[in-house]
Amino acid sequence: MPETTEIAARLDDAARYARATAQLAEPLTIEQAYRVQAASLGRRYARGEQRVGIKMGFTSRAKMAQMGIDEMIWGRLTDAMLVEDGGIIRFDNYVHPRVEPEIAFLLKAPLGGSLSPPAALAAVEAVAPALEIIDSRYENFKFSLTDVVADNSSSSSFVIGPWASPTQDLSNLGMIMEIDGVARQIGSSAAILGNPIRSLVAAARLAAAAGEPLRAGDIVMAGGATAAEALAIGNRVRLEVQRLGRVEFSVHG
Repeated sequence: MPETTEIAARLDDAARYARATAQLAEPLTIEQAYRVQAASLGRRYARGEQRVGIKMGFTSRAKMAQMGIDEMIWGRLTDAMLVEDGGIIRFDNYVHPRVEPEIAFLLKAPLGGSLSPPAALAAVEAVAPALEIIDSRYENFKFSLTDVVADNSSSSSFVIGPWASPTQDLSNLGMIMEIDGVARQIGSSAAILGNPIRSLVAAARLAAAAGEPLRAGDIVMAGGATAAEALAIGNRVRLEVQRLGRVEFSVHG
């Protein structure tokens, strides 16, 4: 198998220059895939980006069963990935951009290791409606589970709406994602492990196990509440989350 650094450089270049790359020919273990991810993000940090949190993936029980896995995946978020609410993304900066509706957490205290949902919630400063722009950098949108993990779990950009109090019940919030004024995905926060707070618990455990425990000020994207929708030039995307408000962005060429 080629060196971790070699694969990391290839995937980093693919994301940086929006240039599709071939599916990895080398079979990776999940541990190797996360080492590649860490090395790839290390290249971004060396260019001046800063880690601001993590994103969770495969937070749907149905999706885990479909993929034949019993664990969620995760990726790193950096400050360069944040898109202003109501802002613009450039289609040419992505390879296969798609968007999915999520819930985001902002931490006011560090979180690490195994902990209960109430303990995790006690460390939350605020929650917000959020949109994640995912983007597989592989040619023909063809990849394996470990390919995805190595590619920062397809994380590319994220948009955060207005922050709100975390004291309200988050377990079954209605979510409507519109593209160009048409509802394309309708769902509930319950699709995120039954309650998004469970995703935060998992995020704390997985990040700590990787030696990068969650810190005060970190953002955690809890995972998609519905299927993702492909993006096209000219799209305007809006997510409305019950009691939390809305978040939106548009796609330019």
